[in-house]
Amino acid sequence: MTKPDRVIVIGAGIIGASCAYHLAARGQQVTVLEKFDAPAEGSTGRSFASVRGQWSDELNVTISWESIQTYRDFEKLHNIDVGYRPTGYMYLVPEKDWGTQLGYVALQQEHGVPVESISFQAAQQKTPFVQEGLGGVTWGSADGVVDPYLATTAYIAMAKTSGATFHMKTEVDEITRTENGWRVRAGDAIYEADYIVNCAGGWSNLTGQLAGFDVPVQHVRRNIYSTAPNSTPIHPMTIDLESGIFLRSEGERLLFGLARADEPAGYNTAVDWDWMETVLETAGNRFPWLLDAPLDPSGAWAGTYEVTPDHFPILGALPEEPNWINACGFSGHGVMQAPYVGKLIAEELCDGKSHTIDIEPLRINRLRDGRLRNETMVL
Repeated sequence: MTKPDRVIVIGAGIIGASCAYHLAARGQQVTVLEKFDAPAEGSTGRSFASVRGQWSDELNVTISWESIQTYRDFEKLHNIDVGYRPTGYMYLVPEKDWGTQLGYVALQQEHGVPVESISFQAAQQKTPFVQEGLGGVTWGSADGVVDPYLATTAYIAMAKTSGATFHMKTEVDEITRTENGWRVRAGDAIYEADYIVNCAGGWSNLTGQLAGFDVPVQHVRRNIYSTAPNSTPIHPMTIDLESGIFLRSEGERLLFGLARADEPAGYNTAVDWDWMETVLETAGNRFPWLLDAPLDPSGAWAGTYEVTPDHFPILGALPEEPNWINACGFSGHGVMQAPYVGKLIAEELCDGKSHTIDIEPLRINRLRDGRLRNETMVL
């Protein structure tokens, strides 16, 4: 019988939790180290919690749709409700881009994603908007939301059942390559392993640097603003592709936001109140009714995307060090891709290479060689 590998997973956000579960389920001896006091306290816990299969890139379509189906079936498979609700996703597409968007819809449908173009009249019934300049609207009925905390803790509980151990308040200070693997120091504690899986989110580059590797991931803040409770009707996730404005209801509130193009890199979870004026001014052009809604600062928050140069994740082993595996840099879609990514990383480590799909285009060499990918539907 083959002795299981010792694996250290760095990071207990949703990606680290999924990787830990899938690795432990494959019989590996898994130890998870997390710097925060509890799981899901980095980007995971501050995410917008939305999931969608509507992408322009085939890999994003595949990984996201497979993950959404896992969330959809999670309670049936594992007897745990992770808060998946198919509340829908609606894209308002500029006239100049409509033909291209229909090509994306065809790609999504080829992969089984339930998405369609709908009439302006049907779309207006979901979320009112100014129609000027639009070519059409797409609707994804299985897109929606999931609870990032419930999903993360579910994967942790299942990982523990399979023998994984988790250590909170355990910030990694030093990583050393040894003859037989890795030695990791966190405070006074020393951990040894055959493999390291880097799931440190926006801190993945700092983690890599401890071992002498450059993993180009950085934090970039995103702000979410909120109306007062019961001040607007319920609306599904609605995205104006021309401006980048997005909004959706959550409980009694309407949440909305817009990425700031000149946002400096760095970990920052303070809400940018000055930016809210620009967001409202921009949103008012497409959704004028939003300008009449009372706002509630207590419902706002800020989190960070863990961003790579091309907004695609870095997956797989380093070419120069096959016992170092990255699963980081999801650029705002880690929650929606975590279930399938955990499976792929387990294949990479246990089988020598991910094989359910080809992750070659997502390996770090694309960034080293300047072969950046393109995704037009990143918020």
